Amino acid sequence: MSAGNPAPATGRIAQMRQAYRITKASDPNIGLILLLWFLVVGGLMATASILFISNGVLSIVLAVVFGLLSGTLAALIVFGRRAERAAYAQVEGQPGAAASALQMLRRGWNVKPVVAFTKNQDIVHRVIGKPGVVLVGEGNSNRVKSLLASERRKHQRILGDEVPVLEVVVGREEGQIPLPKLNRHLQKMKKNLKPAEQTSIINKLKALDAMRPAAPMPRGPVPTSMKAARKMMRG
Repeated sequence: MSAGNPAPATGRIAQMRQAYRITKASDPNIGLILLLWFLVVGGLMATASILFISNGVLSIVLAVVFGLLSGTLAALIVFGRRAERAAYAQVEGQPGAAASALQMLRRGWNVKPVVAFTKNQDIVHRVIGKPGVVLVGEGNSNRVKSLLASERRKHQRILGDEVPVLEVVVGREEGQIPLPKLNRHLQKMKKNLKPAEQTSIINKLKALDAMRPAAPMPRGPVPTSMKAARKMMRG
């Protein structure tokens, strides 16, 4: 066995530590909360195992094992959710934050960040999934609506009217979707397309993307915390 094998474990521990530091910055009581979840859930499972397994030493051993495993699992689930919330809080309002959130979508979604942008850092990202083509805008509400309308026309010229081209604006104003709720909002949209149709749409839009100028992510703090939280939660 090579000496380099422990590196993945070390990397995982480093990610956990980073996620914990980020979470603690916005959630100072995270340590106490995780401890309470560990003790309560672990204690309940340990008690249940003792009640249902009346076999002396065996029941005690199983109680300890079930208690530790269930308590640890509960603490990790709570930590994952709070770490994600803290990551969203850190990047929300920064240019490109929506792109980081969209990258957390699971299989069945094709995400292309920054298909359109302005010098004022108004941005449109594109997501293709079962609802259709979803254009996700972030930035100044007035400017980004105009940018979204322009992108919608470009996409419909290529795709026609049969393919739904939908618009979502990320933000906290009326009619907008807050960043932490963005992915859930997309997943709850009405299903309009089959996987084969999605593939066909992606291929058609390659021509449109090829005509665009290079669109780098806007300047600003890189939301590394979101990436760290995503890696931690996905394993």
